[in-house]
Amino acid sequence: MISWLDRIDSALLHFFNGTLSNPIFDFIMPIITNQDYWAIPILLLVLGLIFKGGKRGKITAALLIIAVGASDAIAAQLIKPWVERLRPSHALIDSINLLVSKGGKYSFVSNHAANMFCAAAVLTYFYSKWKKVLYTLAVIVAFSRVYTGVHYPGDAIFGGLFGYGMAWLIISLWVVVKMREIKRGQTWVFYE
Repeated sequence: MISWLDRIDSALLHFFNGTLSNPIFDFIMPIITNQDYWAIPILLLVLGLIFKGGKRGKITAALLIIAVGASDAIAAQLIKPWVERLRPSHALIDSINLLVSKGGKYSFVSNHAANMFCAAAVLTYFYSKWKKVLYTLAVIVAFSRVYTGVHYPGDAIFGGLFGYGMAWLIISLWVVVKMREIKRGQTWVFYE
């Protein structure tokens, strides 16, 4: 069963990484997948939430940092070493179009996909009007990991599901804290 799924995942990787290959995506996808380009916009987003977002922004920023931090750490430090699935950039180097550096040794699950879907879930919980934009962005980043040859499609899909689940775990804990604080008569949990 696992080998059958692995063959499907490899075939899909070759389709996205090879068959769909084109000069426009070859230029854009390495930019999208490069986390260095995301550092300043993410920092500005968090600072904007903290300093311009009022109470809702501060709570969102706190949950965002906790959720994405947990998602990133668990995916990188627990899941990848436990599963030990070699990245296609290590296992299939002769048959893929590698557009970025090889990356770490293991690929399952994609941290990029996990973190982007985690962030999208937390942000849309508090700012639902951005739902389409944020999830579209998360899908594009996850796709870029496959297109550039550093992840299998399954890595990106399960990474996204893991990040989404992690976000909802943290959001659920927030709701429990919020309900407890409301029962205690605390007003710090209210935002507009």
